[in-house]
Order: sequence, then structure tokens, then C-alpha cells
Amino acid sequence: MTIPRDPAREAARRELSKGMYHENDPSLFQRALNAFWDWLDRLFGAAASATPGGAVGLFVVILFVVAVLAALWWRLGTPRRQPTSAAALFDERTRSAAEHRAAGEAHAAQGHWNQAVQERMRAVVRSLEERALLDVRPGRTADEAADEAGRALPAHADRLRAAAREFDDVTYGGRSAGEQSYRRLAELDRDLENTRPSLAGSAASTAHSTRQGAAE
Repeated sequence: MTIPRDPAREAARRELSKGMYHENDPSLFQRALNAFWDWLDRLFGAAASATPGGAVGLFVVILFVVAVLAALWWRLGTPRRQPTSAAALFDERTRSAAEHRAAGEAHAAQGHWNQAVQERMRAVVRSLEERALLDVRPGRTADEAADEAGRALPAHADRLRAAAREFDDVTYGGRSAGEQSYRRLAELDRDLENTRPSLAGSAASTAHSTRQGAAE
């Protein structure tokens, strides 16, 4: 008995749609994964055909890119989102400049340069507060301290700002400090200890008051 083409096709479709014929079909996830690998294979095939040296050339290019990324990661550290505003320089515990220096030296002796830089910067600022060159103000940031101290000690203003940047890079920027960074901060700390504040502003104010009193 001859069945016309269209009814035969419909009968075959109904028969093949039965579950017994699809028990071993791959799952939806497996089909999606196979499609992804097929796409990736076509992509690498196209890239290999466009790269001098074919697959070997493509492999060399990939190795070069990986090496560059690894070098950037090693040099710059893990990227971190910069905070919208810098956090306070000191935590809630109040310590003297000598205590911060001792903590910095202890970290330096163990090669913990990040912590050593942080403690030495805190020692610098605390020392200036103890000498009344900075007012004691909770919540002050390293940048604010450097700007304020630079006005009282203009000869060291640039080094103070550089020290604040180093502190911020280590504390918030994900950078890694080294021995030289700590040594620069320690040298700045010692130099500030032996530096007299600039009294130009005070002298000018005194002279102005004197002239005003004489005029009266």
C-alpha cells in the first residue's frame, strides 16, 4: 500500500517524537556546552588561520599576552576601586609617636613594608601633633595632614605630600611598599624632628599688629 509523501512525513514525525527515541539525548545544558565549544573551536580556527605561523603562532601570541598581564599585575598589584573619600589616618586607639615608630620598626624588621610605611606615616603626623605644629583632629586624612604640615614646614612640603601619597597607595590603592619607601619615610621623620617651623606668618602678623598699635 502506497502512502502519499506528506502523510508519511507526518506519521514519521509523530513516531519519532515519542519519548522512547529520546532517552539518551543530551540535556539542554550539554547541548549549550557543545554549542559553546563548537563556537570556541571555530573562533580559534579563524584566529589561527589569520595568525602568521598558524596554531603555533597563535599559541605564542597568547603566551605573550598572558606574560604582559602577569607583569602588569606584579608591578601594579591587584586593581582596587579607589574610595570616594580617603579614610582617617588613625584608628580609634590613641598612641604616641614613639609607639608608632616602634611598631614601624618592628614591621620593618620582619619585612612587612606595607605596615611599616603606615606606622611610620602615623608617627610623622603624631609627632607634629605632639609638637603643636598640627592640631589634634580626629578623622584627619594623610593628605590633609601633609597639606597642613607643609604650611608650617614649607621646606618639607613636597616630601610630606609624597609620603601621604605613598601611605594612600599602600593603604587604599592596593600597591606594595618596599624597603626604600620605608627608609624615605623614616628619614623624613628624623628630619622633621630637627626642623624648626616657619614663623614667617607669625612674624608678619606681629609686625602688622605693632604698626596698627603705633598708628592708634
